[in-house]
Amino acid sequence: MYAVIKTGGKQYRVAAGEKIKVEQIAAEVGQEIVIDQVLAVGNGSELKVGTPLVSGATVKATVVAHGRHDKVRIFKMRRRKHYQKRQGHRQNFTELQIAAIAA
Repeated sequence: MYAVIKTGGKQYRVAAGEKIKVEQIAAEVGQEIVIDQVLAVGNGSELKVGTPLVSGATVKATVVAHGRHDKVRIFKMRRRKHYQKRQGHRQNFTELQIAAIAA
C-alpha cells in the first residue's frame, strides 16, 4: 500500500517502512505526527484519488532526525560589467519514518 502526501509545498509518494526527507516540521525527535493531507492512496492496481484530498485517509510517521542539506552554491555574473555575486544556501529538513497508512 502506498500514498501520495503533501507537506511543505511538495508531494511525496510514501509506503510503510520508508524514510523520507521533507521540509522542516516543528516537532521533536521521536514524536509521532499524523499527516492528513493525503492526495491519493493505492493498493496494487487499485488507486483512490481525492478531490483534492482523500477523505478519512491519514499517514502516521515518526520524526527520526532534523538536519541540513548540502550547500547549494549560487553564482551570478554579468559579462563585461565587472559584476560577480557569490552566495550559498543550506535548506533545513526533517527526516520521517513512515509507520502506517490508514485509508
